Amino acid sequence: MNRLAGEPSAYLRQHAGNPVDWQPFDDAAFAEARERQAPVFLSVGYAACHWCHVMAGESFEDPEVGEYLRRHFVAIKVDREERPDVDDAYMAATQALTGQGGWPMSVFLTPDGRAFFAGTYFPPQPVSGRPSFKQVLAAVVEAWADRRTEVLATADALAAALADPAWRVRTDLSVGADSPAPPVAVQGLDGARNGFSVHREAASLAVAAMARAEDTTHGGFGTAPKFPPTPALEFLIRHAASGGGGTVRDEGAGSPDVAAGLAGRTLGAMVNSALFDQVGGGFARYSVTADWSLPHYEKMLYDNAGLLLALVHWVRLAEARPGQIPAEVPGPDAAPDAGPGVQHIHSTELPLPLSAAEARGAVHKTVGWLLAELRLPGGAFASSLDADTVIDGVHHEGASYQWTLAQLREAAELSAAADPAPAEPQEPADLAAAVARFMNIPAKGAAPLHPGRGLTPPERAAWDALLPGLRTMRAARTMPGRDDKVVAAWNGMLLGALAEAAMVLGEPAWLAAAVELGGYLREVHWDGGVLRRVSHAGRARGIEGLLEDYAACADGYFALYAATGSAEWFALGEALLDSAQRFLADGTVFNSPGRASGGLAGAPAGARFADPFDNATASPVALLAGALATHAAYTGSVDHRVLSENLLGSLPELARRAPRSAGGLLSVAEAVAAGPVETAIVGLPGPEREALERRAWASPSPGMVVAVWDGAGPPPVPLLEGRGTAPGASPLAYVCHNMACARPVATAAELDTLIP
Repeated sequence: MNRLAGEPSAYLRQHAGNPVDWQPFDDAAFAEARERQAPVFLSVGYAACHWCHVMAGESFEDPEVGEYLRRHFVAIKVDREERPDVDDAYMAATQALTGQGGWPMSVFLTPDGRAFFAGTYFPPQPVSGRPSFKQVLAAVVEAWADRRTEVLATADALAAALADPAWRVRTDLSVGADSPAPPVAVQGLDGARNGFSVHREAASLAVAAMARAEDTTHGGFGTAPKFPPTPALEFLIRHAASGGGGTVRDEGAGSPDVAAGLAGRTLGAMVNSALFDQVGGGFARYSVTADWSLPHYEKMLYDNAGLLLALVHWVRLAEARPGQIPAEVPGPDAAPDAGPGVQHIHSTELPLPLSAAEARGAVHKTVGWLLAELRLPGGAFASSLDADTVIDGVHHEGASYQWTLAQLREAAELSAAADPAPAEPQEPADLAAAVARFMNIPAKGAAPLHPGRGLTPPERAAWDALLPGLRTMRAARTMPGRDDKVVAAWNGMLLGALAEAAMVLGEPAWLAAAVELGGYLREVHWDGGVLRRVSHAGRARGIEGLLEDYAACADGYFALYAATGSAEWFALGEALLDSAQRFLADGTVFNSPGRASGGLAGAPAGARFADPFDNATASPVALLAGALATHAAYTGSVDHRVLSENLLGSLPELARRAPRSAGGLLSVAEAVAAGPVETAIVGLPGPEREALERRAWASPSPGMVVAVWDGAGPPPVPLLEGRGTAPGASPLAYVCHNMACARPVATAAELDTLIP
């Protein structure tokens, strides 16, 4: 019997009609396997995965395959986004067995959950040396029946090999399972400051390593396939804003200036490419090509939440450094006038950095897409849009986002009809041809819109003239399917990004959306003691949240407090952070609380430990360290500050081994080293207080925290204690840095002299 119809995951529900007796990953499935002494076939994927859909159509919809699985296996289907703990555990096994990984992931387990054979996509027929899925199934059945002792020996050996984590994160000063502690002595705040020089050196070395890995032709790092380096971008922007420390000797410029160039060029390359939906907004998962011209079209909430925050922080940095980062895209004959430390940024041999105006436009488009296409009733946000568009039952990858020259002409006609008296009239055919040239649409066939660089003012004018028609046509197209499950961690990330975007760009509607999202997570996912990872249709389902869920939501609520001044959001973030203590045991940080259940009892034990390395998002350890540092800035809690700094103890070695995968912890280190810069604004709401708030939010300092209070009743956070104002007095801003406070000021101009 197929048990997937009522699951919260769209990916699982997509397989509810398969002729396979799929079961979710739970105790009942493994109890059946033990009772039958049958091996488990574990299939792991996600809703937006193109090759997951391909394998489903080729094999899982085949009645013959379904019958064979029913007779010989217990078949379990897992959504990796709903159960990243399961995915991590068996991805480690898959990589150990095959030397590679990916999705769909196909793993064969003993009835108690130990892996003994694995792979990824298997075709319906043998091809290029890859066996067919039916051949694999038959071989596993034969081995289980005739050579079970060998199979169990393989499972035992693999379990033993993966029993320890690749890296054990400690809450004391130890680094890894087998690594010595770095020369960082964090015993209170004085000792912590002695360790900052180590972190600064790690940051400078990481910037140098990223500079060496930069694709100086197309922007970004490495070669195809090319993914958005989201946590690394956040680190580079913070390092650029902080002023950093140390130098990158072989770059000929200060490390912060090099970091600004790397971040700006990478953002410019991505925003001005097919990776970014030029019509509707939002970023695709990755680019198949090195020049960002051919995206893998799925759009993920976690990518867009992280990139939205990076764009907002780039806006602040660009507008705070107008002489170094261009406000607009220069014309074709313009030579940007860069400061002496950032000549590298504007070299004619390199892509230009994203301008402040382009960054603001990308923020607006990204938020607009999130609100229009991922927002759900109740205010939460869906997980993803598929890569494929299903038309007449056939999957077409990227069909919703590709255009032909004839379609551009049609869009030009629609735009002309909607605006019969444009400021600069142009024949629709000429307009379409011009846009096709700079958007790289071929004369024949369809392609995504890919400018490959920032648009010049004349090109921008042509694009703006055509865009209304393209949007009209896009609205009439069949769009990809949406995975409506709500993941707490990703919504927590977006909660903070939306709140910051609202304050930096002055968009009250975005803040209202963030408040509604915060209310949804509180009412649906949080019961006062336990946070649930997933909900669907307004009801929490499945497992308790993992470390990333607690940490991301806590950090999101702290940002929402900073934006609103409402004490309820700070209290909720604090409660989540207190509950996250369950992930700390015996001086070690774990990814999930409590004992393992179901197949995870036999899964590789090393995967239960928290991973300090980033993936598409900052690592759970980095998320926790960041939330702890923010809480300490608001409350003065030495315990939280020291724990945050202890979690950074492994940073020098992590940054040495894999700098692009340490961006999350490097970002927290920048915040800790630069702060806390505590800005407390007290007074009744009105134009004077709003001016102070705008100036505070415009600061690019990574160590900045903002607290706002009307002065009535008890202060919402300890930072505000003793800082009331007299009745009728003007609002005041109090700025403290390194535990020393300046005199309160009443105007934005005065505040400008006190904060970075």
